[in-house]
Amino acid sequence: MANKVMPWLMSIQMLFLAVMINAKVPALIVFGDSSVDAGNNNYINTIAKSNFKPYGRDLEDGRPTGRFSNGRLATDFISEAFGIKSLVPAYLDPKYSIKDFSTGVCFASAGSGFDNATSDVLSVIPMWKELEYYKEYQRKLRNYLGETMANTMLSEALHMISAGTNDFLENYYVFSGRSSEFTIDEYMIFLTGIARGFVEEIYLLGGRRITLGGLPPMGCLPLERATNFMSTSACNDDYNKVAMDFNGRLKALADELTAKLNGSRVVYLDVYDKLVEINEKPSIYGFENVEVGCCGTGLFEMAYLCNRRNPLTCKDASKYVYWDAFHPTERMGYILADNLMKTSLAQFV
Repeated sequence: MANKVMPWLMSIQMLFLAVMINAKVPALIVFGDSSVDAGNNNYINTIAKSNFKPYGRDLEDGRPTGRFSNGRLATDFISEAFGIKSLVPAYLDPKYSIKDFSTGVCFASAGSGFDNATSDVLSVIPMWKELEYYKEYQRKLRNYLGETMANTMLSEALHMISAGTNDFLENYYVFSGRSSEFTIDEYMIFLTGIARGFVEEIYLLGGRRITLGGLPPMGCLPLERATNFMSTSACNDDYNKVAMDFNGRLKALADELTAKLNGSRVVYLDVYDKLVEINEKPSIYGFENVEVGCCGTGLFEMAYLCNRRNPLTCKDASKYVYWDAFHPTERMGYILADNLMKTSLAQFV
């Protein structure tokens, strides 16, 4: 039996070795929230889903996948830019196997955050559970590629973390639990500590290339503009200041961990500045609307409120920065990915 299996296993290893030789980043491994969820929430009991039209309408087959976008996400474009594949599959999607996941996998869950209490709001996958799935994935990968090849792949793969927005907007500012327990500065310290532990855990599990995604100007999201009545629906500057402060802490953390964790590269990814630039001068990038999302009225709709029966959804999402009241369009995702590939991620190319 062993003689029959060995040639098959060797062919897989030789194929994957060829992939790694030709690609400096052999796989993308993604953790976080709806900004990068490729559809894991389709397979859990939560209202935080987007596996229905018009979500996904601009994908090649027009099929909703669970991505909170009209098409692909920034992580999909980053994967393609590294020459890996055009879509990073969701780990819980039964259509995929370890063969598909060996060159990229997404553990993210829409509605999640660094804080476990954030994931409880919409009953989604907490970050600690995303790590448990990652450990399970590693066991499958070692069975598929062999110990040595799997360890090499994991050390050279790019581990991307994108979380934090829900911690503030869904958890801290909406519910009294954390806001009565922490000042906003203390909460940022609390979240930064969790982010530190998350990165260190990935390092202990063999990851050496890790990115920490910064927060967007969350006060300029259509939902926050719509609820900012006192300033005639302008951006909420207080929320943007929190985002900038937290981003500064994440950048400092990335630099600190790179120095501390031998052989690692922990990189902060800035999406804030590009989004601010586009919010201020959208026409330069060909956008016609930055204040509302494409779906519905564009003010409050996301998830089940953004559905195929809503007659107000725009015809051309490429003219909009935001797809729904919270998430960017596919075109905006491409612009962010392209900017990151030319800046922070250029060192991995």
